Parts: sequence; structure tokens; C-alpha cells
Amino acid sequence: MKKLLLTTAACGVAFAATPASAQVELEVGGYTKMYGAYSDQDENVGDVKDFDVIRNTEVHFGGETTLDNGLTVGFHSEFAADGGSDSFATDESYLYFSGNWGRVNLGDEDGAGYLLQVAAPSADGNIDGIRQFVSPVNYTVLGLAATPAITAQNGGGVDYDMDPTGKATKVTYLSPILNGFQVGGSYSPDSDAATENGIGRDDLGAIEDTYEVAVRYEGQFNNVGVITGAGYSFGEEGTSTDDREAWNAGLDLDIGAFGLGAVYTEDNYTTDNDEETIVVGADYTTGPFKLGASYLTQEETAGVAGLDTDRYSGGVTYTYGPGMTFRGSIGYIEHDVAGADDVDATYVTLGTQVNF
Repeated sequence: MKKLLLTTAACGVAFAATPASAQVELEVGGYTKMYGAYSDQDENVGDVKDFDVIRNTEVHFGGETTLDNGLTVGFHSEFAADGGSDSFATDESYLYFSGNWGRVNLGDEDGAGYLLQVAAPSADGNIDGIRQFVSPVNYTVLGLAATPAITAQNGGGVDYDMDPTGKATKVTYLSPILNGFQVGGSYSPDSDAATENGIGRDDLGAIEDTYEVAVRYEGQFNNVGVITGAGYSFGEEGTSTDDREAWNAGLDLDIGAFGLGAVYTEDNYTTDNDEETIVVGADYTTGPFKLGASYLTQEETAGVAGLDTDRYSGGVTYTYGPGMTFRGSIGYIEHDVAGADDVDATYVTLGTQVNF
């Protein structure tokens, strides 16, 4: 009996003890992108405001520690901080390990295809860049039958990021940079980010296992800076429709104060209508000013048959402090719809971005 009581007491002390905690110092950061936008666009399903304020704000939390054996362990989380129903919604959250062997991300984060993707120069990267953060076109009133598809694939805008699984839970490996080269790969067991706290299902008709590989090179040749890369993604479809395949290739050249680049992407969206995108851009930097322009042409936008898109953009960015920029741009976008009238929009934006 005495032996039993001593054992019970020892167990009680063990359960009451406070678990050891990693000595990680929390870091807080993020950004805010705030714009005033004027838009003159087609309206077939209502009215749109000629002028409005558009924004995108995130708060980031993170921290890391390096162990005596050289292993770095950290975490990173991002939250949408704008008001509305999505206020402080989680955008991404993941754990990572890194060392001289490379880095591994575990959690809700973009895959290797996007993380190593090359972007073309732009008028304003928030609007005509690799990922559109703010859209000066209201697709709800544009009267475009493909609006649901564009919203589903690009969040209500047009861009060219290769992110077939978005921020769904995945494991990603990124190699160290060797002689300018870096490679990466990702595996996503389920494209539905909502299942990160449980086992997903194979009978919902969504993309299941997705594999991504990518390569990127950055170097210098005769005073010409070169960034080039490519990526490929394959996702297994759980129904009788096609598997999803996407790939991209890009080249960006920096010649003194001038930049010139081009990107090609292709995505079948599990249909026979492959979206093919070509983007070319150029910029010129003088002091705190950067002048940029880009052109995007897209066939079968969002995988919709008979929908082609052309977009022209020009603008200037002024850096007025560390991590602080003023941005102004003008753009024109036209959607050519087979068997229907074209729809278009012209817009002017003026805003600021502050990284903190």
C-alpha cells in the first residue's frame, strides 16, 4: 500500500510540473497597403463607385531560436487585419527548421512553385505584380459570366502566381543557395486548407495529393544581373475530371538602372481549357523613384473557354523612408468574351505601402 501511495504521488508531481518551453523571442511585423482608386468600367449588374478606398493589411507574428547544434527552429503566422467578416483571419501559419542543409516549412504556406517563382518588373507590384493584393476593378458589377471563376482562382483579380494549393497545409523543402542556384519541392496531401486540424477525405472531388518542384538562379554576367527560374506542379484529382497541372518560367534582367523581364505560366485548372499567361515588364530606377510598366495577355482566363484578357499598366514608386513607399499607377484591362460583348475597365490608383 505504501509503495502504491508513493507511486501515485510521484505521478501527480510529474503531471503538475510545467513543461519546458523553447526560448524564442516573439517578433511582430506586417504591412499596410492603402490606396485611393478611380475606376471607369463597364457595369451590367449594378453600379460601381467612381472613387473608393481599397486596402490590404496584415499583422505578422514570428520568432526563432538557434540550438547549439546549429539547427534553427522558428515559426511564422500572418493575419488579415482589415475590418469586415475576415477581420484577423489567418492567412498563413507554419513551423520551420533550417541549417546549412537548407530549410523545411511545415504548415499553411505557399509551396515551392510560388516561393521560387520569378516575377517580371511592374508598374505597382500590388496591382500588376505576380500576386494582386488590391484590385481596382469590381468584377461583381462587370457583368462577366466568368466572374465566379476569376474570383475563385485569383480572389477577384488577375495575376500570374503559381499557387495551385494556395496556403493549404504542406511540407516544403528549400535547398541552400549554391553558386546562385536554389531548388525546392513541396507536397500537399489535401488542397483544402480547412482540414489542417483533421484527416481529409478522398471522395469530395477536390484536388488531393499535389507535388511541386522549382528551381531558381540569381547571378551576375558582365554587369548584368540575371534572375531566372521555373516550376512545375501536379495535383491528383479525386474524380473523373483531369488532374491539375501548372508550370511557369521566368527571366528578369537588371542592366544598370534598367530592368526587363518576362514570365510565362500555364494552368489547366482540371479542365481542357488551359490558361496561358505571358507577362512582360520593364522599369527604371533613379534615386528614390522607380518607373515601371507591364503588359499581361492571357488566354482562357481562370480556365474559362473563350475568355481572353489583356492588361496594360504604367506607374511610379517613390521611396520616402525605410520600408515606406508612395505608389501611383494607371491601367487598362479588357476581357474578350467569345460570342458576347467585350468588357473593360480603366483605373487610376494612388497609395502608400508601409512595412513595419
